[in-house]
Amino acid sequence: MKITMYIIASVLVLISIATYVILSQKRFGKYPSGKRLERIMKSPNYRNGSFQNQHVTPVMSEGISYPQVMMRFIFGKKIRVTPVDEIPSVKTDLLHLDRNRDILVWFGHSSYFLQVDGKRILVDPVLSGYASPFSFSVKAFKGSNGYTVDDFPDIDFLFISHDHWDHLDYETILKLKPRIGKVICGLGVGEDFEYWGFDKKSIIEMDWNEQVTPENGFVINAIPARHFSGRGFKRNQTLWSAYVLQTPTMKIFIGGDGGYDTHFADTGKKFGPFDLAILENGQYDKNWKYIHLLPADLLKAYKDLHAKRLLTVHNSKFALGNHPWDEPLINITASAKGLHIPLLTPMIGEVVNLKDSTQVFGEWWKEIN
Repeated sequence: MKITMYIIASVLVLISIATYVILSQKRFGKYPSGKRLERIMKSPNYRNGSFQNQHVTPVMSEGISYPQVMMRFIFGKKIRVTPVDEIPSVKTDLLHLDRNRDILVWFGHSSYFLQVDGKRILVDPVLSGYASPFSFSVKAFKGSNGYTVDDFPDIDFLFISHDHWDHLDYETILKLKPRIGKVICGLGVGEDFEYWGFDKKSIIEMDWNEQVTPENGFVINAIPARHFSGRGFKRNQTLWSAYVLQTPTMKIFIGGDGGYDTHFADTGKKFGPFDLAILENGQYDKNWKYIHLLPADLLKAYKDLHAKRLLTVHNSKFALGNHPWDEPLINITASAKGLHIPLLTPMIGEVVNLKDSTQVFGEWWKEIN
């Protein structure tokens, strides 16, 4: 009996040591501390030791537990969540784009490049080929990871919606560091960037309903989102956010991740109409309906924002949900046709002309098995 207890104790110690070593890696970031933590604790959105959503938001839907979800994933009906064929893409020369062109280029999932009114903007870049702490898991679909950091020009504003691995990629951020002017992120996320060697003066951390003007004619508002955060065991120590980007000639909603709630209507009423709304569409499930937009919720959010055009992201690169990889695109294109929504469906790397409402995109996913 004593020998068994010693063996169990030894195994637990080894597991604890291994966990500590893994979580000590720089890629996991660092919890907010010092003056940054003091500021966080004064936020109206921080209570009982963590950031809170505007309304009660369980990660799992009522009556659902993590073990149940895992059992269904392992033993339930198998769904083709990844494509068999390569994802098609276009390689646009970002380094030599005319700065006077107002364009958007999507890189799959929630990563995209904007060039508006002479400024270059990058949102949630994940170019390492995986959306996980470990390179062997949550790997990018074949053909979806053709862009590297070397393909990018200097970036004026880097937007980070939240610190999850599929939105904040340590490897990408580290390589981009010399090319980034200002980092726009939620409260607490700046701790990671400082830990990774960024100058504190280059980091703009925002609470919900705060506004900054980083450049003449460019106004950024941080907007509530219904989600959560965390790169390790402890959740919600940093803030997740959506953004309203107002440039001299455009107004764009940068949605990030998050389930449906009243903040979409509030944002539409206060800031709308928008020239473009960028909303998540993919990795959804009724089992976590509060933290990601279900297809019907996506349509409600778009309507609430009073947007002239819609681009949906959070799809076509990583499988983080248990639905067919192309289902989000099939659903939204069918809805857009029926409801006459001006929908943008570019291939990865294809140039979207932000001020050309006549530009037409093909349904490229239909050609892939």
